[in-house]
Amino acid sequence: MSTPHPANIHKLDTDLKKQTIALVVPACNESENLRPFLDLVNQTTEELDAYYWEYIFIDDGSSDNTWEIIEDLAQTDPRVKGVSLSRNFGKEIALTAGLELAGDVDALIFIDADLQHPPHIIADLVAHWESGYQIVSTKRETIQYSMTRKIGARLFYFMLNRFSDLKDQSRGTDFRLLDREALKVLKTFEERTRFFRGLIDWMGFKKTFVTFSAPDRAKGESAFKLGSLTQMAVNSFTTFSLLPLRVTGWLGLTVVTLSLAILFYMIITQFLFEAIYTPLAYFVVFNTLLFGVVLAALGLIALYIGHIHTEVIRRPLYIVQDKIGFEDE
Repeated sequence: MSTPHPANIHKLDTDLKKQTIALVVPACNESENLRPFLDLVNQTTEELDAYYWEYIFIDDGSSDNTWEIIEDLAQTDPRVKGVSLSRNFGKEIALTAGLELAGDVDALIFIDADLQHPPHIIADLVAHWESGYQIVSTKRETIQYSMTRKIGARLFYFMLNRFSDLKDQSRGTDFRLLDREALKVLKTFEERTRFFRGLIDWMGFKKTFVTFSAPDRAKGESAFKLGSLTQMAVNSFTTFSLLPLRVTGWLGLTVVTLSLAILFYMIITQFLFEAIYTPLAYFVVFNTLLFGVVLAALGLIALYIGHIHTEVIRRPLYIVQDKIGFEDE
């Protein structure tokens, strides 16, 4: 075994004395963006040399050569670590995997690999952390979305903030820094259906925001399509709010009231004004309204039962297929 160069030993001892900040970077089919992303990150972290940096890339079941690029980066840069999940588990779970595999770090930053989270903002996140904030979140000032997505996002945030115990910032992102204490608490959460950003906001702690303008996606296509965005919205809403169940109760009460009013109207007009209603008409009015209430209630209850089922069966949140750069690999 060769003896390490004294200069390398000195550098290692110096790094061990520094606080460690890890970047968790979920990536799904981001092979074209990874190298430019790492170059921009290095430009920022080189100026923040008071800290030791780690970059943890999570390949969330990519169908391109994302994992091969991560392996190559890890072989050329000792700060790079990689995790390949056995399939696409979704961004929320990829972030969870990064959180759990980051180990004992002083701070952790979640950032996307598509360059719509500008790496130079990392310096602002660290500056706010140094001033005493335990969570430093970001929100977009501007971003190019379709009108449908903009309207859907505004409706989602309005409903979430108005009817749940969660106050999530409109245009908020997963681009966030958490300090050691916040990370300890976040790691104790055990729910399987996750809205990661919502969990962080729910925790509280001393928090501030950094605003940035999101550039257009550099290359590739977003993994968030209409279906996945809708699923995330439904999951986050049913996770943090009981409003759908309450609405079912209110809807049921409303339908009962209306059905009784219609029935009383039919009875009164039939006896006082000689209007003619067949028994079938009475049955159709009452049964249609009641049937609608039952269907609405069953649909909403099924969502909550589905969440309970997911929690109870306790499958692993994710499966690691391969790792690189970790000591226990």
